[in-house]
Amino acid sequence: MGSAAGEMSTDVAVVGSGPAGLAVAACLRRAGVDFVLLEKEAVLAPSWRRHYQRLHLHTDRSHSGLPYFPMPRTYPRYPSRLQVIEYLEAYAKAFSLAPRFGEEVVEARRQEGAWALKTAAARYRVRALVLATGYNATPVRPHWPGMEGYQGVVLHSSEYTSGERFRGQDVLVVGFGNSGGEIAIDLFEQGARPSIVVRGAVNLLPRELLGIPILTWAIALSKLPPKVADALAAPLLRMTFGDLSRLGLRKAPVGALTELNTRRHVPLIDVGTVALLRNKQLQLRPAIRAFTKDGVLFEDGAEAAYQAVVLATGYRHRLAQVLGDVDGVLDAAGQPRTSGRETSLPQLYLCGFYVAPTGMLREAGVEARRIAKDLSASLRAPVPSAA
Repeated sequence: MGSAAGEMSTDVAVVGSGPAGLAVAACLRRAGVDFVLLEKEAVLAPSWRRHYQRLHLHTDRSHSGLPYFPMPRTYPRYPSRLQVIEYLEAYAKAFSLAPRFGEEVVEARRQEGAWALKTAAARYRVRALVLATGYNATPVRPHWPGMEGYQGVVLHSSEYTSGERFRGQDVLVVGFGNSGGEIAIDLFEQGARPSIVVRGAVNLLPRELLGIPILTWAIALSKLPPKVADALAAPLLRMTFGDLSRLGLRKAPVGALTELNTRRHVPLIDVGTVALLRNKQLQLRPAIRAFTKDGVLFEDGAEAAYQAVVLATGYRHRLAQVLGDVDGVLDAAGQPRTSGRETSLPQLYLCGFYVAPTGMLREAGVEARRIAKDLSASLRAPVPSAA
């Protein structure tokens, strides 16, 4: 890595040391491309270290490994959070990946045919930039009237570690995604009394269908148009879950794959939430209207007391804050237009931003290989002379 006037230079900067960033770095290493790997926190894959303790992958081991380094066969079919961390650490070691920790990229600008990056600790000038910071950059924390006066505990799912502290308490989980569904299970298993807010119509998927991981089905069906794939899957899903209205749920008007492609929304992959609903061990609640001193007022007029509320309300990315100029990079809804390919800005790539029906870890590996191949070719091409 060269330097001039306090500015370090190399071919590529990869930002983020989660699975997507590590995959890109490993593929660049294999391709012989010089790079720097920047991580804003003090540890590798920090998001995985903060996830709640019960977390296991919803995708199976054989489809969740990163390029050139499969997950160990000794792992269970659905590895735990700690096993994923162990795997990512082994992955970094296998490819001699050494992130520069404590270097949050606060600004990235295209200048004179290169990318100028600024972190709290240094400045970089690179020919190409890969942002692998993902959607988990900033927790989304909705606000409702009366929250300031609520005397219970409110925490985002990013702050939730275990339901043990809530044993014997009534706890409301807001959000019926994969985090909300598994947190509700954890609360029940730890002796709390969970309820869960479901605001609209939903899609459900089993983790396995006929004993086969749901990801295997998704990969096979991904070759078909989403509506056709959903139509083929519908009878099997009805056989698995039955009539959702009997659980108090409304079925989404489109299938899971169509929803993924149109709304980029991952449906709940059931690992036990449905059983809790069937057994009346998890109470469904509609959208929140307001908070009270002791609990929550719901849109249907009902009111209930809760000692704690867990916001499983998702995250948002920070691409606009970092890039400034995102014209063409993001769509009208503020979501990335592409992932795994060069964006509308020269030599700028995103990795891990495609909400894939075939699994986010698997997709990150596919994108990483493609990015490394593109950069290996473009960075070795002769620079055209000025006219």
